[in-house]
Amino acid sequence: MALQCGIVGLPNVGKSTLFNALSSAKAEAANFPFCTIEPNVGVVTVPDQRLKILENLVNPHKVVPTVIEFVDIAGLVKGASKGEGLGNKFLANIREVDAIIHVVRCFHDDNIVHVAGGVDPIFDKEVIDTELQLKDIESVDKKILRLEKIAKSGDAKAKKELEILQLFKAELTAGKNARAVQVEKEDLEAVRDLHLLTIKPVLYVANVDESSILTGNEFVEQLREKVKEEQADVIVLCAAIESQIAEFEDLEEKELFLSEYGLDESGLNKLIRGAYTLLDLITYFTAGVQEVRAWTIKKGWKAPQAAGVIHTDFERGFIKAEVIKLEDYEKFKTEAACRENGKIAIEGKEYIVKDGDIMHFRFNV
Repeated sequence: MALQCGIVGLPNVGKSTLFNALSSAKAEAANFPFCTIEPNVGVVTVPDQRLKILENLVNPHKVVPTVIEFVDIAGLVKGASKGEGLGNKFLANIREVDAIIHVVRCFHDDNIVHVAGGVDPIFDKEVIDTELQLKDIESVDKKILRLEKIAKSGDAKAKKELEILQLFKAELTAGKNARAVQVEKEDLEAVRDLHLLTIKPVLYVANVDESSILTGNEFVEQLREKVKEEQADVIVLCAAIESQIAEFEDLEEKELFLSEYGLDESGLNKLIRGAYTLLDLITYFTAGVQEVRAWTIKKGWKAPQAAGVIHTDFERGFIKAEVIKLEDYEKFKTEAACRENGKIAIEGKEYIVKDGDIMHFRFNV
């Protein structure tokens, strides 16, 4: 599944530094706006200790983790919705991603200029929000114009959609993001075709200085308070430190470096897992001597859909799925032992795949 998270924020908040740490694709990190004119895409491995457990049990020829894509989108500025700072291009890049990673500067540094002249995470957030909201209002207005004539003719569906669109417009005009608008799930169909920018799920990254990576700071608390209504998570990290951590190839050296800062794991790992969860993704595994592999699916998918990510024939000709829980595999050590002890469940087409399932599919085409 090629799902993408777009990294957004004002210029000089640490987006490209963060992206460089995340990915082997190197974006130019420089102390001036718009150093990343074309969006950079990086494919990042999702950290998962369960793969290591399976590798030790199965001893396969290769291990294939699941991945997620990050897109480094150039810094937005006030007026982007009107085309300022190549705004139309950047907003189009955001429209193409599935979720937003919003990087907010939460540190002082006189050597790194701030477009507003001072550090203010709420201002930063609201500038980005406002530009995205203005673009969404533009999209909603266009559809309202199309529907008004149809609604006046007495079309019940058009009337209902018009009511929902007007609600979204009112909330957006009041400075709220579309993801915070309270409507029934089925009512979202009225705006689904608009691909609203502020309806995309969001994860906030508070980029702090070295002294704040464990405890946060006043800027982080301001940001957390501000995003409560969106029920969005805030991940605290120091992009400068993360870029150093990313350079370590030796695991022991990396762990030693982390321990010096009192960290159990890198902030990037938390961010990657957070983005994975934000996209409502889960992982199932296939395990054999040739390969142990992690597969990405949407939470709530049934067994045939999950099989389809391996090959469309698996979904089309699905017969059944054999499912082992990881804790049973750990306990009994082999697939054969799991079978002997009745720990392989036979599941049909209605089985909803659980995160961490180890699966083997039977199919016929």
